[in-house]
Amino acid sequence: MKFGDFEISIVRECTMKLDGGAMFGVVPKTLWNKVSPADDLNRILMTCNLLLIDTGSKKVLVETGMGDRWNDKERERYELRTLVEPAEMLKSIGVKNDQIDAVVISHLHFDHAGGATRKEGDKLVPTFPKAKYYVQRGEWDFAHNANPRARASYRPDDYEPLHAHNQIVFMDGDTEVVPGVWAKLTGGHTTHHQIVYFESKGNKGVFFADLMPTKSHVMPPWVMGYDHYPLHSCDEKTKWLAQASAEKWLVVFDHELEVPWGQIALNSSGKYEFLPLPEETLNAQARTEKVLAPLK
Repeated sequence: MKFGDFEISIVRECTMKLDGGAMFGVVPKTLWNKVSPADDLNRILMTCNLLLIDTGSKKVLVETGMGDRWNDKERERYELRTLVEPAEMLKSIGVKNDQIDAVVISHLHFDHAGGATRKEGDKLVPTFPKAKYYVQRGEWDFAHNANPRARASYRPDDYEPLHAHNQIVFMDGDTEVVPGVWAKLTGGHTTHHQIVYFESKGNKGVFFADLMPTKSHVMPPWVMGYDHYPLHSCDEKTKWLAQASAEKWLVVFDHELEVPWGQIALNSSGKYEFLPLPEETLNAQARTEKVLAPLK
């Protein structure tokens, strides 16, 4: 899809399920189950959406999904269905892995950094061999010293090979990754969680990552039980939603199963709502019917 001088695309990396209660924190199930129905194990179905921003001179990938390095027991736990081959992760949009210049990872949890590396024979290598991977230094430090509550969300094999191959760029706060694309520190979900803001020819957009993982999380109080600092998440959401709705930004959700991009607006009740773009704005692989189709 054209976005000023940029070309932007969505790639569905996988579908997976996580506990609905954890995804909505203190929000009662009687409310969240209406918009994100749970299965008999209380899990809700989501995707990992990757955003490619092609500025014309640079190709920037936002997030890497879960990857395919999971055993049968783990796949059953998350009902994980991998939708792309790691060696050709962006094939559906006609891009090769070695064409990516920069990868921005919002934080190092396994459903965001899992696809950053892949198996090549007996070795783990960066999935995007010529890219620099942009990570907040504070997130890197925390991933290596996580407390017992947070530790299970981090897998060193997802990111240690990036450092070994000298492909990590550590950031300390807000950073312009390439002209027109910025990493913006929000905290909340983790201490150094970041979102991605992009702008071209007056068009403005934001990839919310786990600050707002789905359209069902648009209301500021609907924050995740997974968040390390849920009150801070609520405050950050309130700030970013106000600006995105007032200036009619494009917003993109990382775990939304249906159309993951559109705009935020205030309705007649004074509440935020998501207005998705037509499904035709997505490439065929990213459309809902393709995501839900049986896999080989």
